[in-house]
Amino acid sequence: MTPIRVVVVDDSATMRGLITACLRQDPAIQVVGSAGDPLEARQIIKDLNPDVITLDIEMPNMNGLEFLEKIMRLRPMPVVMVSTLTQSGASATLRALELGAIDCVAKPTSLVGAKEGLSDLAAKVKAAAAARVRPRAEINPPTVSADFIPSGDLVAIGSSTGGVEALLTVLAHFPANCPPTVITQHMPATFTTSFAARLDRATPAHVQEAYDNAPLEIGKIYLAPGGEAHLEVARAGGLRCRLRRGEPVNGHRPSVDTLFHSIAGVCGSSAVGVILTGMGRDGAQGLAAMRAAGARTLGQDEASSVVYGMPKTAFEAGAVERQVALDAVGPAILKLAGKKR
Repeated sequence: MTPIRVVVVDDSATMRGLITACLRQDPAIQVVGSAGDPLEARQIIKDLNPDVITLDIEMPNMNGLEFLEKIMRLRPMPVVMVSTLTQSGASATLRALELGAIDCVAKPTSLVGAKEGLSDLAAKVKAAAAARVRPRAEINPPTVSADFIPSGDLVAIGSSTGGVEALLTVLAHFPANCPPTVITQHMPATFTTSFAARLDRATPAHVQEAYDNAPLEIGKIYLAPGGEAHLEVARAGGLRCRLRRGEPVNGHRPSVDTLFHSIAGVCGSSAVGVILTGMGRDGAQGLAAMRAAGARTLGQDEASSVVYGMPKTAFEAGAVERQVALDAVGPAILKLAGKKR
């Protein structure tokens, strides 16, 4: 098998060495070059044509976000962000994901524990190499439904790699009186508050981080906080969010499967489950449980998924009633969760 060819871009020679050493431990990855700034990187990428690049955000001559925007516009390719700003500057990293970066890894804050801090970098590079990267295009805002009448059904969405762009696209279709909606997106704890705020600006509905006992009401969208708890739905004088501490499920906390299983138990047929782009299998069993309980279910199709992992596993398990292109997911949800005329 041909190894995945990677170029490492970081202004710190020490960090370039650490990232290179980490990636070289995986026989499926070959680091073919490195650069200390975007100007140097531009020539190396042109000469070596790598499969994936890792990119820092803060660099001299041109910051990583500017360089990423140019890459996605002129030479689209898989990019994994590696930066301290993935911890302290979540908005910058979210912007990178919105621009088209496949994933992100937090740069270790010290050399002590650096190996552990970069432990998932190789897996993310391999996922990026298999991802679909498309040229960045200007997107016209979608038409928001002005005559939507909610049926009262709950909407649940699960996503992972590629989910930032996917969720922004889906929720842009939602009106102010959208169905009560819960979302689990695999994301570090430092990101979810900023991401909820970004989603809130993208839709007329109200988006915020979920909190324990939050009432699920028309026009409200709740994003699972990253970190210590799983988001579930419970019935207590109406449907409410529950944050339950527990071990990771399918390697994730919060887990899409945990959310979907809880909804299958309390909502039955009065729900719509949606699985979007992502690596792995989280959500497949829970979505199957929702469908078995009578819920309607949708999956993002292969052509529009950045990583066709979670939607594929769910589809092959019989959990997905219908596969839909990303641009059509929002309207499809509203059709299933609205009152029939």
